[in-house]
Amino acid sequence: MTALETGCIVALLLACAALLGTRISRRLPDHHLSTDSKEAIKLATAVVGTLSALALGFLVASAKTTFDDAETELKTSAARLILLDRVLAQYGAETAEARKKLANLVEGRIEQSWGGFAGGTIGRRSADDLGVEPVQTMLRALTPDDDIHHLLKTRALEVSGDIAEAHWLVLETGNEGLPTAFLVVLTFWLIVIFLTFGLLSPYNGTVISIVIVCAISVGGAIFIVIDMAHPYGGLIYVSDEPLRVALSRMGRA
Repeated sequence: MTALETGCIVALLLACAALLGTRISRRLPDHHLSTDSKEAIKLATAVVGTLSALALGFLVASAKTTFDDAETELKTSAARLILLDRVLAQYGAETAEARKKLANLVEGRIEQSWGGFAGGTIGRRSADDLGVEPVQTMLRALTPDDDIHHLLKTRALEVSGDIAEAHWLVLETGNEGLPTAFLVVLTFWLIVIFLTFGLLSPYNGTVISIVIVCAISVGGAIFIVIDMAHPYGGLIYVSDEPLRVALSRMGRA
């Protein structure tokens, strides 16, 4: 289920809960909705409302942090890719095949994560095939002739190791999102709150419209949390511009 579908379902549940509350309030005896009863209901609901607000605030902040970390990682990886290509260029013509392979891997990552690269010839591949390990294998096979080439080889392996670490870190954290159990509990809290809204509010068009708008807003917050937790997919995603810039600068002599 996508983030947008989840947000729409939550918004629909909250709107239905509010409408159900209005129907229940019209059937309850008057003493159930007396002033004292309403105050008690408001106090109880305030506890749930506080928990929900804290949970939503924490989730939005956490999702934003995940998104920012992914954006920083992408820019760092792009800079390391350019650096690795420059080091290989300094090594000499022996690294021409490794540089070509590196550029193909960057192009493949753009295609795999962002749905295509204009003019690209690489087919759709799994994320496991887009690691820098094949380039590292080529680097290890190099036989330096002197100390300068030995230092360049060592530096290239060091930079490629950093790129590989970042790549696998993205794969390990890319599937993390809002836990299902937490989402269910949070949705239950919100349903209770909106049910109370309907129970204590007068039944008229203005109130119903405002409650529905609030339900859509909360559903939108859930959508943002889930979508931003997956920064390389969905409607809110990290721009591939750093990788495209890196690719345009790679392969130059």
